[in-house]
Amino acid sequence: MFEKLKRILIGKPLPNEAEKTEKYGVLWGLPILSSDAISSVAYAGQEILYVLLPAIGFLAFKEISVVTAAIIILLFILMLSYRQTIENYPNGGGAFIVAKDNLGVLAGIMAGAALSVDYILTVAVSISSGVDQIVTALEFLKPYKIALCLFLVLFLMIGNLRGIRESSRIFGIPAYAFMFSILALIIGGYIKLKLGYVPPEPKINYSTHPVTLVLLLKAFASGCTALTGIEAVSNAVPNFKDPATKHAKTVLLLLSLIILVLFGGTTLLATHYHIVPTEGAMLVLMAQEIFGKSFMYYIVAATTFIILVFAANTAFSGFPMLVAVMAKEEFVPRQLSLKGDKLSYSNGIIILALVSALLIVAFNGNVTALIGLYAVGVFISFTLSQSGMFVRWLKNKGSHWHIKAFINGFGALTTFVVVIIIAITKFKEGAWIVVLLIPLLVFAMIKVKLHYIAVADQLRVKPEDKELLDVEHNIYRNRVIVPIESLNKASIRALRFAKTISDNVIAFNVSINEEQAKKLQERYKMLNCSIPLVIRYSPYRKILEPLLEYIKSEEYNYQKGDMITVIIPKFTVQRWWQKILHNHTWLFIEKELLKHKHIVVSVMPLKLKDDDVILKKKNKPLWKVLEED
Repeated sequence: MFEKLKRILIGKPLPNEAEKTEKYGVLWGLPILSSDAISSVAYAGQEILYVLLPAIGFLAFKEISVVTAAIIILLFILMLSYRQTIENYPNGGGAFIVAKDNLGVLAGIMAGAALSVDYILTVAVSISSGVDQIVTALEFLKPYKIALCLFLVLFLMIGNLRGIRESSRIFGIPAYAFMFSILALIIGGYIKLKLGYVPPEPKINYSTHPVTLVLLLKAFASGCTALTGIEAVSNAVPNFKDPATKHAKTVLLLLSLIILVLFGGTTLLATHYHIVPTEGAMLVLMAQEIFGKSFMYYIVAATTFIILVFAANTAFSGFPMLVAVMAKEEFVPRQLSLKGDKLSYSNGIIILALVSALLIVAFNGNVTALIGLYAVGVFISFTLSQSGMFVRWLKNKGSHWHIKAFINGFGALTTFVVVIIIAITKFKEGAWIVVLLIPLLVFAMIKVKLHYIAVADQLRVKPEDKELLDVEHNIYRNRVIVPIESLNKASIRALRFAKTISDNVIAFNVSINEEQAKKLQERYKMLNCSIPLVIRYSPYRKILEPLLEYIKSEEYNYQKGDMITVIIPKFTVQRWWQKILHNHTWLFIEKELLKHKHIVVSVMPLKLKDDDVILKKKNKPLWKVLEED
């Protein structure tokens, strides 16, 4: 039943060989990675006015252009910085990898934690904001606000689980529709002004209060929400078709130009039309004044709502790729680096959806409460990423390194100032949660990494361990198969036990890529073991099916009446939270194999010592252990 439902929702699984066809080029990569950034056009300008209008009144329409210009300058500094990141780090991971390589492990973990928090909040804020607009227009839906939010999170999750190619089509078209509708709004607005239209005077004070630097910095920090999402392209480089680096850099450039035109155009248009966002959403009010209640007004309103909801999709593209890179580095559970049926990082997609849904429920879908948490994380990652690139240029130099170092250094300084301003001005609004949460996540990631180091240290096979397999044994009338994922002390222990109960033993491995298979073959040969190793390639990343097919095959030559013992190697950890960090595939294998009456399943456990015991033996500071691993 579950499998049928899964096929209906997600579709048929794809083989590994289909991975190239699942990648996107510039045409579809642009909308799927730009939704978050371009959606901020819907609220970044009005956030600036929210700060300026109460303080300086009508002068706000003059100063908004100054603030917008500063944000656009920062936009292009970030664009140039991330183009360099894409070129130097084409395997994804963005700020995490850049900070880790150039500033050290701790800085890398902090960047990864900050960006992860930002992606989760992007989903919660975008969905809640979009649904707010629905229930405002259709008041009878207000009691179902949370249910609508959760439905949209589920919709985005399923869309992304269907694979990169399909999700790019589903979520790409609305992004293009929003771009064209806002472009039409800007062009239509200026044409109307040229034809002699005089906008009505707004009902606001003509304040003579001085324009202070502190006020402009607050407005600048609020408007910087227009820059959230710009980092998503550098995190998702491996999702592009070859040449991936070239396509990613092109998308980043186009995205920056689109934000320049749409954000710059709408904020400048607001100065002419004197839009006061306290009376409603700035873009919708502007569309009403330019187009009236015509067809184009409803197009702008509809596409604005859709892009606010689909802005969350950038996170569904960037977050799974980020945590997959971190999982390969063993700072988060390894399961997050595994690809699902449609060759997407499905575990990351599901976790993002679940945590975002929990946030929406916890904050009751309140955008005001959630927005206080927003943007802190992404600007921390901006600062660490650019600081990392600055240090890289100082160390490695190269052509035009002075200019590159200046760009990254100036960008790091600017984004650091923005982080401080956001953290201070929005601390009471909820930013304190992020300020507290990021160090906690960093601590958790360090604990995960140290656990994996301790596990690897205990499972590592040494040259002398090959003697463990040389034991005398009695012959039993049964056939034994030992499934092994890799060669370690747990698998050797299982093979050793197998030799005591039968002289017909097979070591069986299912590999999901050829490189993994070759490495295992080479390591297995070093043991000079008499037990043959059989490797089966699984293009659909299935584990159990290749084993059952092998048992039924002529190669294995199973005879009626034979009993087959499958010995599953397993290691156990000391603490409850450590269990979450390891695959429990053996449970599924055991359950399925026991359905066959001629198969006996035996689990061979290896109890590992506590992490602290192993790490103390290294007799080194923990930061040194992290650096050397």
